[in-house]
Amino acid sequence: MTETAARPKPSDLVAPLGVLGGVAAAFAYVGTFDPNEAGHYPVCPLLQYGGVYCPGCGGLRSAYAVVHGDFGAALGLNALAVAGYVLFAVLWTVWLTRTLRGRPFSLPLRAVHWWTIAGVVLLFTVVRNLPFGSALAP
Repeated sequence: MTETAARPKPSDLVAPLGVLGGVAAAFAYVGTFDPNEAGHYPVCPLLQYGGVYCPGCGGLRSAYAVVHGDFGAALGLNALAVAGYVLFAVLWTVWLTRTLRGRPFSLPLRAVHWWTIAGVVLLFTVVRNLPFGSALAP
């Protein structure tokens, strides 16, 4: 005997579509107001006062480049952010697909996952601030 998944109710789609709407609104805002022009966004305090690129430096300009279809520039501005955009797109697609099939979606992250993410972010931050990692700097 095979199990069939329950059909999703319209209310099941509220969460994934709401998240997509929020992310789309954020990208639309960034795509409308160019981060390369002063006045719309705050300056990174770590860069302004310490002269060090944080892991997010270049992220808004990267999002702006993505909205305008310049994926090479986006990657050059903040490769970690672009990896995050791609990871979000994959996970959101899996979430929506499972929801449409009436199956639950969960992403159980253990401590080792969080430590790995923190390690990658730290490594990215350190390398982009060293002379040999200048290609990762915005």
